[in-house]
Amino acid sequence: MSQITTHAEYLDPILAHYKLNQHNLLQMLREAQEHFGYIHPEAIDYLEQQLQLPRSMVEGVASFYSLLYLQPHGEYRVLFSDNITDRMLGNMDLMESMCGQLWVEAGKVSEDGLVSINTTSCTGMCDQGPAVLINNIAINHLTQDRINSLCELIRERVPLSGWPLEFFAIEDNIHKKDILLDSNFKFGSALAEVLQRSSEEILQEIKTSKLRGRGGAGFSTGSKWEFCRTAPGAQHYVVCNADEGEPGTFKDRVLLNSYADMVFEGMTICAHVIGAKKGFIYLRGEYRYLLDHLHAILQRRRQQSLLGNNILGYTDFNFDIEIHLGAGAYICGEESALIESLEGKRGTPRNRPPFPVTSGYLNQPTVVNNVETFAAASLIGLHGGAWYANIGTETSSGTKILSVSGDCAHPGLYEYPFGVTVAQVLADCGAKNTQAVQISGPSGICIAANEFERRIAFDDLPTAGAFMVFDQSRDMFEVARNFVHFFKHESCGFCTPCRVGTSLLSNMMNKLANGHGSPYDFAEIEKLNELLLSTSHCGLGHSACNPVLDTIAKFRPAYDKRLTHKEYIPAFDLDYALSQARQMTGRDDTGAHLERIHVSK
Repeated sequence: MSQITTHAEYLDPILAHYKLNQHNLLQMLREAQEHFGYIHPEAIDYLEQQLQLPRSMVEGVASFYSLLYLQPHGEYRVLFSDNITDRMLGNMDLMESMCGQLWVEAGKVSEDGLVSINTTSCTGMCDQGPAVLINNIAINHLTQDRINSLCELIRERVPLSGWPLEFFAIEDNIHKKDILLDSNFKFGSALAEVLQRSSEEILQEIKTSKLRGRGGAGFSTGSKWEFCRTAPGAQHYVVCNADEGEPGTFKDRVLLNSYADMVFEGMTICAHVIGAKKGFIYLRGEYRYLLDHLHAILQRRRQQSLLGNNILGYTDFNFDIEIHLGAGAYICGEESALIESLEGKRGTPRNRPPFPVTSGYLNQPTVVNNVETFAAASLIGLHGGAWYANIGTETSSGTKILSVSGDCAHPGLYEYPFGVTVAQVLADCGAKNTQAVQISGPSGICIAANEFERRIAFDDLPTAGAFMVFDQSRDMFEVARNFVHFFKHESCGFCTPCRVGTSLLSNMMNKLANGHGSPYDFAEIEKLNELLLSTSHCGLGHSACNPVLDTIAKFRPAYDKRLTHKEYIPAFDLDYALSQARQMTGRDDTGAHLERIHVSK
């Protein structure tokens, strides 16, 4: 039997399930990998033939996503979350221990093909780290004892289905509830209320509520829905952005785990307003463990006439939702990149305009909103726009869910009406001797202690939800360096300024860390920021320098102690590079060293 025939045995059911639709290429590749272990070259041949796509496109999509593999990566693919909060909890020591026990070098596959160990970006588990993904399934609360147990299970080749269930326990960690998290929402209740009124009336309620997008940008939800509703197109679509890849953010994980009906109901209300028949939820690949749970809820809603044809008996209202699982690409949190990925392509941001409300999925009018936004829309459908507008502030209505992590006694979710001060959040989460708070992740803003009376609101501190706490023991230079490495890793590579600029910025931070810093390097970072702001294709490049510039301005001593030279010196230290040769030859005299040459700039 040929290899092609062998691959056809598992690929044909996948292709049939997705009806040979090229727009589902990413989902086909993901499921093929789950079956075979990686995406075999002859599997790509078969997909090329059956989908009538260029091989370059199939390979291009597969190579874009960090959780897809074109080469064998071991029976167990171990990825340690390398967010700054995981670092603060000792993830690197634990990874070194696992590498030692399993006789594998970090970043490589063991010689027997059993295991590979590497790092990945934030896994959305910052409240219960250190965390790891093993074959894309999350395991949290890592300790040395747990690492020892994992190594033993891997050595004995025990399948994940036979591992102790407590290893896979993921808590919601909700510490403060308000109108959304404490709503006791009954599925179908908002939809029953909404369908008694016209779509125009419901749109007006959304506008009256002053609801703004909870993904961070804060665009008016009512205006977005209205633009899409009035845009010409054969079909209209609803898309829920559940690709929360911003380090320090994990609220969507909890909403989808315990409040999914609110989210799906909000999407259905949106469909009623804009005239959509089809919706998608784009779930980040690191939340693979939620997939079966969400499919079960969708199926239950179909059985209860809350999805599908003739919803709640209204013969002219048909709407259903599909789940598309991402495969590890932070850039897909940007709405146009997400749409590209939904269409089975590389997640490269589009030029805008046109915007998704007029030319979104399949170039049709599309609403893209955040998980929390759709959940809030359900509350508005149930209680009305005026009720919602009376909560929060004049410019920021309703509540905001914060994902609190870092140096605090009680990491987890906290929901507040907009307008709460940073100081209040710190008091509630049990933070002590706080030096800094990173609001809205690496792309957001870092504030110092003299700013803790500032408020969480769109007119002061807008946020997608991340609230990372750093006490006085933390080196804010190392915090910024971790964020810079994140941007370098997650740049999609589409535009040269971002692809090269994030790498240059990472190199500069490493140069400072290695004791080769000078005032010249500060000037270069400023120039690089101007370049990225003016020429990058999307927001990733625009915000890549933010953590460095913020921490330089507010925590200058952390940088000054690394400026060990007044004049420029190169990052590469030839004398240091020869240290291994000196050790091998047993020489360490003056003649075996190179005199450093300073270069004037």
